[in-house]
Amino acid sequence: MSSTRYSILALALASLFSASSAISFYIWRKNLIEWDSKLKELQKSLNSALEKCASERQGRIRAQQALRKAVVAQPQAKSENLDIPSYPMAPIGIVQSCFSTRNGTPRQPLLVPLARACLVFDSTRVPPASLEGLEEYSHCWIIYVFHLNTDLEKLWKHPSKSKFKAKVRVPRLKGGRMGVFATRSPHRLCPIGLTVAKVEAVQGNMVLLSGVDLVDGTPVLDIKPYLPYCDSIEGAVVPNWVMLDSMLSVASVGFSDDFSSSLLDCWKSVEKKSLYSSPDELKSLVKQALSWDIRSVSQRNRPHNNLLKIGSGDASDNASDLDDSQDGEASGELIYHLILDGMDFSYKIDGNGDVMVKEVHLSSAISFGNNKKRCNFLMWKDKIK
Repeated sequence: MSSTRYSILALALASLFSASSAISFYIWRKNLIEWDSKLKELQKSLNSALEKCASERQGRIRAQQALRKAVVAQPQAKSENLDIPSYPMAPIGIVQSCFSTRNGTPRQPLLVPLARACLVFDSTRVPPASLEGLEEYSHCWIIYVFHLNTDLEKLWKHPSKSKFKAKVRVPRLKGGRMGVFATRSPHRLCPIGLTVAKVEAVQGNMVLLSGVDLVDGTPVLDIKPYLPYCDSIEGAVVPNWVMLDSMLSVASVGFSDDFSSSLLDCWKSVEKKSLYSSPDELKSLVKQALSWDIRSVSQRNRPHNNLLKIGSGDASDNASDLDDSQDGEASGELIYHLILDGMDFSYKIDGNGDVMVKEVHLSSAISFGNNKKRCNFLMWKDKIK
């Protein structure tokens, strides 16, 4: 009798615990669904806010670009700095570069040896005889204008109104700021750049260069031969942060199985306009360009599992992060874009610094049709070493 009572009691307790567990599981599952729903709503709201922010930023950039064109179109515009003398300087040539946009253009010269550009001089201002003897030098200095800066209109204003930034963010300092004259930032009081490039060949009013860090369309003010005996300074000293090359290098660069076929399809359309001899040479250029982390500081600081569609940055020291060089996919991958020779190369990079180039297609935003005479490999094939 006692044994039967114990059995009934045990069954009752088991039933009670089973019901309690079921109720607990039901409540837990209900809460989980509610939390998941709230999380999706927050994600959607945040995504919408970021898209709106990116759209507004794009609008400001377009307005700045339009103003920049207006300023350039009026070279006689009077500066508010009335007492500052002016000098007779104007571009003498234009660069036709493999780098179609600022994003992806190397931060320094000679980092990408295969990066080619054709410097075309204005024949009405520069007689071909001016270039005689230049081919005997291996390298030359190039003085140019940072024509794609979106803040050029500020430089016409009085210093008290220009809001000129004395310090800029430095990629090697992970966004830390440094005095602009201690950096090579393009955002300067006088938007003039200095670079060095290898002289591959000279022909008529054109110079073929390699190892360039110049974006397509860059106006050139002057070139000078590189002289090793005085331009190379033995024992020159730089700050420690300048030597941190590992900060901007990647671990590896690989290509997807579909990349070669997509590159071959694009090559049929760009072959006659390209400075490269074959798809394989272009592939080598992509690998060299992506061997350095071309992303902005804020891009590198974002988590790699970001699911939001956001903008991207350019290659300058303190540039905006909101353009078309980065986007998101439903899979949660961040896809970046490198525009070379009018082609859009999409790639991803993981937390270990391993780059995977996924595919390539013709860029809808870049057209070589604007150039009446575009330099190409066939023009130089007998002179390229």
